[in-house]
Amino acid sequence: MEKSSYRVGFVGVGRMGGNMALRLHDVGYAVTAVYDADEARTKAVASQVGCEAASSPAAVAELSNTVVTVVTDDAAMRAVYAEDSPASLLQHADGRVFINCATLSPQIHLDVERLVEARGGMSVEGCMASSITQAREGTLYLMCGGKREAFERVEPLLNDLSVNLRHVGETGRAAQVKALVNMVMNINTAGLAEGLGLGDALGLDLTMLQEIFSQTGANSRVLETDGEDMQHRDHECYFSAAHAAKDSGIALALADAEGLDLPLARATYDQFKKMIEIGKGELDKSGVAELTFKGRND
Repeated sequence: MEKSSYRVGFVGVGRMGGNMALRLHDVGYAVTAVYDADEARTKAVASQVGCEAASSPAAVAELSNTVVTVVTDDAAMRAVYAEDSPASLLQHADGRVFINCATLSPQIHLDVERLVEARGGMSVEGCMASSITQAREGTLYLMCGGKREAFERVEPLLNDLSVNLRHVGETGRAAQVKALVNMVMNINTAGLAEGLGLGDALGLDLTMLQEIFSQTGANSRVLETDGEDMQHRDHECYFSAAHAAKDSGIALALADAEGLDLPLARATYDQFKKMIEIGKGELDKSGVAELTFKGRND
């Protein structure tokens, strides 16, 4: 499809969805409608891109031929694709392509594909492994799953959102890969917090320690993104501890289904769950350092 052929709607315009909508608007796509459970957020993004501030997911689908969903979790996804709701995306699924970008369980994507196809539409997984900045700049890393025909229909649009685009297989496969990406990232994050926390307790210069980490086997992408934030207690949220717990939980459920014991993943999951329990779940995942540095969580 040519760029001019797309009429793009968004359901979920938070940190990631809102910036994706702005990106597509900036590069010439017609963003026709947006919806978020937060009405103020809906109106703010609609004003920025000059589109309809929709009152329901169904209204977004009615005005669009391509709908991007970026919702929080499985329950939210089931709600926007509910079979018996007049507000559901399924009310106007015929002829539409739905690109589902949240980190969800693989089964949800399979269920959505079945429901959408029964009503004459198509669906694609568009799992993201990037941050808010990449969403705004169109440099996401996108792992996609679904039928090849559906993927090819929206491939030009996805290319304009990403710096690296991969179709990894049938529906559900992208969600599996994304769960593993985030599981390993979360383990790295918790491990870095423990290393820096111990270094701090020993009285080591943490800037020096991070420089040495970066030149040795302790190096990681997480060190680049979170190391200084852990040191300086700057936990402005780009990817929340609550989302880290959710995503590690998805990976652990996959492991349990395969009869695998993943002790590092489980310990990491417990750390991020603890952050939620003590009221720190909306901190960035770098905030896990608050649990490991001496004197920070007394």
